Amino acid sequence: MFRSTEPTQIKMKTIYLLFLFCHVSSSVKHSYKNFVTTTTGVSNTPEFMITLMINDIEVGYCDSNKKFEVKRETMKNILEDDPQFLKEHVHDCFEKLPNIYKNILNTLTKYWNQSGGVHVLQIQNGCEWDENTGEVVGFLQCGYDGEDFMSLDLKTMNWIALNPQTVGTKQIWDADKFAINEAEISITYIYPELLKKYLKYENSSSLRPVLPSVSLLQKTPSSPVSCHATGFYPDRVDMFWRKDGEEIHEDVDHGEILPNHDGTFQMRVDLNISSVKPEDWSRYDCVFQFSGVKKDVITKLDKAEIRTNRVPPSEFPAAVIGVVVGLLLLLVCITGLFIWWKKKKN
Repeated sequence: MFRSTEPTQIKMKTIYLLFLFCHVSSSVKHSYKNFVTTTTGVSNTPEFMITLMINDIEVGYCDSNKKFEVKRETMKNILEDDPQFLKEHVHDCFEKLPNIYKNILNTLTKYWNQSGGVHVLQIQNGCEWDENTGEVVGFLQCGYDGEDFMSLDLKTMNWIALNPQTVGTKQIWDADKFAINEAEISITYIYPELLKKYLKYENSSSLRPVLPSVSLLQKTPSSPVSCHATGFYPDRVDMFWRKDGEEIHEDVDHGEILPNHDGTFQMRVDLNISSVKPEDWSRYDCVFQFSGVKKDVITKLDKAEIRTNRVPPSEFPAAVIGVVVGLLLLLVCITGLFIWWKKKKN
């Protein structure tokens, strides 16, 4: 007896459509984070420092020593287009915020009877914005002397004491409705708007992709060959190995996209060449692609282009001979010096 396959086909189509829908509607989240550090009793360090991170990339820094740095070209464009915003931002970093956080730290040390010594107040605040759903999730967390201290519940607009010692401080902070309202406005409205503004500048057509420097790396002759790209921007890229012009997946290991200290990115993709014959190397190449950019960066698998720390076999004998000759010359000099000294003594 034959059974109809129609229900199975319908079920498979439903699963495929659900998978497709989930893939298309997957969330794209962006983050805006301020890392604030205020200290007392620490020498050779600014009493106040703040670092701004967007999508976990440092875009700006300032401190109470009047140091102001803009790390990303996008942030420079925003500040240049809005001089008033720049003026207010510099004033906040140099004057307003250091005084606010210094007063908080002094209040804490007095409340806990901590006179003198080193004390550190750390605050992380910001938001995450889902580009697809529009949902904004804010956060404000405090640390004191290396331990979790307090966090703000944005639903109830009350502080949460993260250890028993902070219960008394929570009651005092809960009573300061003005400060809570200021924090709510910043986290709920100001930060999301700044984040969206930054991303708008970031994605503008005036910002050109920065091409990477691509190198072939190998630790030992039996190790995989790593195609390493660094210094590229933005991070919407793909990189893979090809054979005869076709992308391959077997014997290939993809690394993650990692940030560099200057805001650019790096990534690698490894090819296991243990089964590749020397005469077939020319059939392989590494391809770096920017999303939306037609021109690829292609690097041929060429033994002469591979960078390695090992000494090539052809250079090894020469290196050994050089060391031996150097030691012999040193021995001759020492022997001659000893004979001269002995004759002089006699």
